[in-house]
Amino acid sequence: MSGPSGGAGRRRGRGGRRTPMSEINVTPLVDVMLVLLIIFMVTAPLLASAVPVNLPDSRAKPIDTEEQDPIQLSIKGDDTLYIGEEEVRETELPARLEAIAAADANSENPRQIMLRADKSLDYGRVMRVMGELNRAGLTRIALVTTGSETDR
Repeated sequence: MSGPSGGAGRRRGRGGRRTPMSEINVTPLVDVMLVLLIIFMVTAPLLASAVPVNLPDSRAKPIDTEEQDPIQLSIKGDDTLYIGEEEVRETELPARLEAIAAADANSENPRQIMLRADKSLDYGRVMRVMGELNRAGLTRIALVTTGSETDR
């Protein structure tokens, strides 16, 4: 028999002989990954538009967008124009819109323009931009608002 000095039958602590752990508990990993997935799913739509615009409220139903990504045209409260996240000067706007219309001319399904205008802007200012869109041949325009739950 082997004694307390060591050997094959030596006991370790209270639990007796310990065998190496051959299984990894993946439950905590799955829990963390699901929480991260939920966080990304919630924050991804909020990060879609990087130009901060104070949008007006509306009770209109949301529209379905097609398979192509729409073009974001934003007008901030300080009258700054953006196409996507790129700032555009007022004088460059007609040429940029005509280039977008020319790129969509060959497509059967032209891309939609999502017009995001600050609610503090003058109505005439927004109409001038919509007039430029119409003049360029871009007629699929959607006005972006925030949803309102209250009845008016």
